[in-house]
Amino acid sequence: MNSIYFDNRVVLTLDAGGTNFVFNAMQGGKTLVEPIKKSAHGDNLELCLKTMLDGFEEVKQQLNDEPVAISFAFPGPADYPNGIIGDLGNLPAFRGGVALGPMLEHHFNIPVFIQNDGDLYAYGEALGGMLPAINQQLEEKGNPKRYKNLIGLTLGTGFGAGLVHNDILIGGDNSIVAEVWNISNSVSPQRNAEEGVSTRAIINVYNELSGNTTPLMPKDIFDIASGKQEGNKEAAQEAFTTFGKHIGDAVANLINLFDGLVVIGGGLTGASQFYMPAVMEVLRGQFGNGQDRLVQKVFCLDNPDEKEAFLNTKVHQIEVPFTNKKVDYAPEQKVAIATSQLDASEAIAIGAYAYALSKLNQ
Repeated sequence: MNSIYFDNRVVLTLDAGGTNFVFNAMQGGKTLVEPIKKSAHGDNLELCLKTMLDGFEEVKQQLNDEPVAISFAFPGPADYPNGIIGDLGNLPAFRGGVALGPMLEHHFNIPVFIQNDGDLYAYGEALGGMLPAINQQLEEKGNPKRYKNLIGLTLGTGFGAGLVHNDILIGGDNSIVAEVWNISNSVSPQRNAEEGVSTRAIINVYNELSGNTTPLMPKDIFDIASGKQEGNKEAAQEAFTTFGKHIGDAVANLINLFDGLVVIGGGLTGASQFYMPAVMEVLRGQFGNGQDRLVQKVFCLDNPDEKEAFLNTKVHQIEVPFTNKKVDYAPEQKVAIATSQLDASEAIAIGAYAYALSKLNQ
């Protein structure tokens, strides 16, 4: 188990949404108090900032130990290393740059660490989610292979990502890395990836195919696809299939660049039965010239048979030239993709906690 679960340091955390702020604290990778929820007041900067101070103060008053840091995810654009938030769409009061980190440091007199939610999601999965779980299962199988790279993806209103290598969150010179939402895609070449991988993408495709004009949410379209709600079942299933093709195209590009395991979280993972087959079809597909999309063989860990095949590696011995020695050789290069077993907010909180400890340890 990762060392964060044996760390007694307390860190104040925040789940910052456009509508609500949810405050808590973590110790040993676990939350300490009942979450404190407050309206974000995103259109009133002074009230928004005072709400943040009050929320952290209320959590702090419930703790037995003094917190050593504050750490949380906040939307960008932002200068995350310096704690300065830029112009936000869902929090309109943040315009022209707001020194959020320095304000909190001044008030609480402890270090403040702010990061992108996609980055902290990936970090949480790398330290307390998919990555350690898979490596433990490989060990239990007697498989010597261990994975050190993780690509974390979040599906929801937008399309987010983070990259982790060897327990280190990959950053970037401008606090912008793994901006998967803005990469190109071959499914819809005229648009960026997020226009195909978002809640609005599912709704738009369903409406276009079915002629629907009534307001629907992705959950409605999922229920239609499942036969639980009246509507155009074929169009609903095709909306998720198209969604999956866009995901697959983005994931293929990320795997080719980063060569790691892939974990998917966020509000749309409950519909994976409808989009994951299309994801895998793309990942196992070919370009027009017959070249495979991936060099590696890819496995879907949501499928028990594929998971078993992934965990078991065929190893044989080959001779070392000009010696009488032999070495083990596993010729099959493998990567895997899975739906997260953690709630996205839980993974982000673990990531925020671990990120603060890693910075304090430097």
